[in-house]
Formats: sequence, C-alpha cells, structure tokens
Amino acid sequence: MQLFYVSQIKDRLAIFDEEEAHHCVQVLRKREGDLVQLVDGCGGWYEALITETGKRRCVAAIQRIVPQEHPRRPYLHLAVAPTKNIERTEWLFEKITEIGVDEITLLLCRHSERRQVRLDRLRKVLVSAMKQSLQATLPKLNDLTPFEKVVHEANQSGKYIAYCDSEIAAHELKDRLNKSEDTLVLIGPEGDFSPEEAALAMEKGFVPVSLGPNRLRTETAGLVAVHTVNLLC
Repeated sequence: MQLFYVSQIKDRLAIFDEEEAHHCVQVLRKREGDLVQLVDGCGGWYEALITETGKRRCVAAIQRIVPQEHPRRPYLHLAVAPTKNIERTEWLFEKITEIGVDEITLLLCRHSERRQVRLDRLRKVLVSAMKQSLQATLPKLNDLTPFEKVVHEANQSGKYIAYCDSEIAAHELKDRLNKSEDTLVLIGPEGDFSPEEAALAMEKGFVPVSLGPNRLRTETAGLVAVHTVNLLC
C-alpha cells in the first residue's frame, strides 16, 4: 500500500507539500482521478481522489475517512542525546517510530558529543517511518533541550533514567515499569549521564534503571527502551 502524508487539509481538500506532491505525481505517476490513501500525522486516515496535479502540486478531495483502531497504551516519551554520527540517531528515530513512540526530545547533556541537529532532516525520517509502518500518527519531535529543563518539567507518572552505574541502576526497566502510567525514559550520550545529572534526575523522581547486562550504544539503548515499553504495555 502506498501512503501519503498531508498536513494541510481544508474543506475536505488535501493539499500536498511540494516534496510529497513530486513523489506522488512525478515518481509514482499518479494522475487526476486516481484514488490515494492519505494520513495527516494526527491520527486521521483518508481515502481521497486526486483532482489537480502539477510538477510540484497535488490536490486531492477526501472521499471518506478510514476508521482506525487505536490500541490504548500509555503515552511514551523518549528523551535521548543525539549521537556524534547523526546517521545512528536517524536509524533510531526510524525504528522507534515503526515500533511506536508518541514524543521524542533531543537531550543536551554534559557529555553530549553533538550539540547541533537539523530538525527538518529528522522530521523527514519520522514521516517516512510513519508511512512505512502504515501509521497515521507522527511522533512529536522536540529540539535540543538542556537535560535540566527536561528533568524539571517532566510531568509523566512513570519517569526513568537509563544509567550505566550498576550499583545505582540495579534493576532493569522491564522490572520497574508501571504498565498503566504515561512514561518518560531518558537515554544519555556515549559517555553516559554525569553523576550530577543522575543525582538531579533521581531527586526529581526519576527511577534509575538498567537496560540489560551489556553496555549498549546510545541508539541501541533507545531502541531497547521503546521496545520494552511497547512489549509490556
């Protein structure tokens, strides 16, 4: 199934952005009168009839709303430090979107090796993964945010920090996770969280957890955390 992402819908007309229109019309050779499947990134799925095309323009009239079954699970927010090699972060974003995540925040930590990101590039990864996995909801993406701000403003009931110190993080996420709570998991940079950051998080109610006996790369840790929550909830 070919799925298109359209964020601009008004009066039952879906207006493709230039890139999506080019892909639809120039690459896939869709024409006026063709039926297409659309998602709006907010949970809406539509069947629409193309009414207007151009090199970088495509408009479709919505014919019907396709009912969606949304299995209820608690809200999942992953806050993760971007990797030095941004392609590893892109890989992580692709995989966790396919598995299921509601919100992603890029963490700026004391040991962070990357302090700049291109949000537009990362959003494209999320859109592509959403369509690939046949979902209608796009994860919310937050820009680089200081660790302290994320910790202070966290309002989830379930708050966890994945920490490499085995004496502090003596229990695995799967054993500490409350399946009925909205969840925020913090994943640190390659050099892990600093002791001061870990102490601040615990002071603010975050539970230190392990993601298993092996030392994991940042992107692997993020994937394991999202998979664990989805599997158990």
